[in-house]
Amino acid sequence: MSLSARDLLDRLVGFPTVSRDSNLDLIDFVEGYLDDLGVRATRVSNAEGTKAALYAHVGPDVAGGVVLSGHTDVVPVDGQEWVTDPFTVTERDGRLFGRGTCDMKGFDALALSAVPLALKRGIKRPLQIALSYDEEVGCLGAPPMIDHMVAHGMPRADTVIVGEPSMMQVVTGHKGGMGHTVHMRGFEVHSSIAYQGVNAIMMAAKLIDWCNTVNAENAAATPSDLAASFDPPYTTLHVGQISGGTAHNITAKDCHFAVTFRVVPGEDLEQWKARFRSKVNELEAEMKAVRPESGIDTAPFFGIPGLAPEDRGRAEELARRLTGDNGTHVVSYGTEAGQFQERGYSAVVCGPGDIAQAHQPNEFISVAQFKAGEAFIDRLVQHLAE
Repeated sequence: MSLSARDLLDRLVGFPTVSRDSNLDLIDFVEGYLDDLGVRATRVSNAEGTKAALYAHVGPDVAGGVVLSGHTDVVPVDGQEWVTDPFTVTERDGRLFGRGTCDMKGFDALALSAVPLALKRGIKRPLQIALSYDEEVGCLGAPPMIDHMVAHGMPRADTVIVGEPSMMQVVTGHKGGMGHTVHMRGFEVHSSIAYQGVNAIMMAAKLIDWCNTVNAENAAATPSDLAASFDPPYTTLHVGQISGGTAHNITAKDCHFAVTFRVVPGEDLEQWKARFRSKVNELEAEMKAVRPESGIDTAPFFGIPGLAPEDRGRAEELARRLTGDNGTHVVSYGTEAGQFQERGYSAVVCGPGDIAQAHQPNEFISVAQFKAGEAFIDRLVQHLAE
């Protein structure tokens, strides 16, 4: 069964693989598609067995190939106003609408379409496909997949192309990131005697305002040479959701939120973690001085290394040759490219579509960008065959 890239896109978008749900139906389909082509795929499941990553090797068992890397999960459509069915690809006015068409099942479809093309042309260097899960909730699925590829003798590729939407520009750097959940545990009293209790929400405000202070300090500082090309050219802290409290006249017993960091390459995630922990400890001591029962619980829920530009990297060299792009491009969002690079691979981000469409209602990839992706895949396979 050989399907076109567009047919594959239709099939992949049809699986509603929102990160909170399983992606196994999609993985079953991909595994069956590859098996029909005579290509064996390897699954790497999560601990619960509810999700899986998948990787496959096409071509000779030699090192020096190319990995095409994508994720299979998508963000929710809840609360968004869609004009079309988000899980059916709809073509209109030169655009392909559907959840994941841009981020990033469009590239997944292109990567899978490369397999029969590689088999037909008889590539001399390998093509490898790597599809992960839970990228949208913190790039959780790629590290165990990559580690499995290395530990189980997959011939080492010298190039990884992560196909996040970049308008087919070659992105050589991105910020890293981490996130910590925070549970402020206060002590309830009537608000008329608030000094005898600990208000979890008001203590949370102190930690959140510390984030504002750090952001202002970072913005005022002179950026490093490595950070200067990012927008913004500094590490940022962010709180996007918060909940807590019982009533307006009771000091809040609980407050829940998360603090996330987007860290420029060259700065250490562990140092930022220590700085965050130090502030938490300071505030916790203030709370316990009033009520020893109070406190702050934190837990990391994701950590993503940045992608640092490489000096004459193989991935950058190849991607530029295939696209003709000689510009300098970095992005402030995180991808799995940093996780490949952290494990010794040369990596870049290069894929069709505009990141501005990612996560939006009526998400789309333009037909022109999808065709540009097809042309890129054709040139890549030809390169591997030469």
